[in-house]
Amino acid sequence: MTTSLLQVRVEDSLKNEAANVFEHLGIDLSTAVRMFLKRAVMDNGIPFRMTLPKEPYRAERGYRAMQEISEAAERNSVSDMSLEEINAEIEASRAEP
Repeated sequence: MTTSLLQVRVEDSLKNEAANVFEHLGIDLSTAVRMFLKRAVMDNGIPFRMTLPKEPYRAERGYRAMQEISEAAERNSVSDMSLEEINAEIEASRAEP
């Protein structure tokens, strides 16, 4: 069987981190790349899931939290308060025994 040279450019840090992972698995970087290529041929595609989330989880969660806070402020009639008024309320509550 003839072989070909495959050259890939990656950052040194990525190469070193990957090589360390594969070393702990008992294989070298070249073997890992060959395994990836063989599996890609077997699967007739990328041998792992490549999907994008429908919605960014953290952004969606943060947005929902802001909505809930806004709704709570509306319910408690404090949505129109200025920063100074909010700080005064906080100070007043801290001063209470």
